[in-house]
Amino acid sequence: MSSVSPAGEAARDVTGRVRRLGLTGSIGAGKSTVAALLRDRGLTVLDADVVAREVTGDPAVVARLAALFPGTVSGGVLDRAALAGQVFGNPEALAALNAVVHPEVRRRMTALEAGAFARGEAWVVQDIPLLFEGGLERGMDAVLVVDAPLNVRVARVMARSGLSREEVLARDAAQLPAEEKRRRATAVLENTGDLTELAAALDEALWQLGVPARTPNGG
Repeated sequence: MSSVSPAGEAARDVTGRVRRLGLTGSIGAGKSTVAALLRDRGLTVLDADVVAREVTGDPAVVARLAALFPGTVSGGVLDRAALAGQVFGNPEALAALNAVVHPEVRRRMTALEAGAFARGEAWVVQDIPLLFEGGLERGMDAVLVVDAPLNVRVARVMARSGLSREEVLARDAAQLPAEEKRRRATAVLENTGDLTELAAALDEALWQLGVPARTPNGG
């Protein structure tokens, strides 16, 4: 297989923006591992969670959150665990949080995309855990879903986090079912083997999607 897809630089969008590859998957599927593999292949990966943490460190945003969620800010610093405790399982509180944070995240992601386009990049990856839940797939040119059987995903999360099986299942149940994510995906990566198998499947998916990617050794 060639190190660059057949689309190559022709993949740059004629509307004057980079194309967007949405990356998502259910808890424990291995999305972060795939994001690292994509970076190894020279693609810019914009992590929505990282951007959200940056945004919620902004004093103006923190002040708004302090007013909405008493007890979550101390000394001008947001207590993310306390905030999560207030919004988890509370749709109204979550909607209020998203109304503050999401517009700021979108502005930051747009600025980062503009930087990638200025560097001559044809595609960027938007790593968004709740991509479908937020209706964000409409802004993507393709969506890559990482998946694995539920028992595998639960075991992975328990091993790395110390959460109980019931806690992991509750978090999984709060997301769109994996089957529905697969149905809506442009491509699905099955993360049930080793890293070599996953990398090979990713390279094939990028080839099929026409996403330019270099070989991991920089070729």
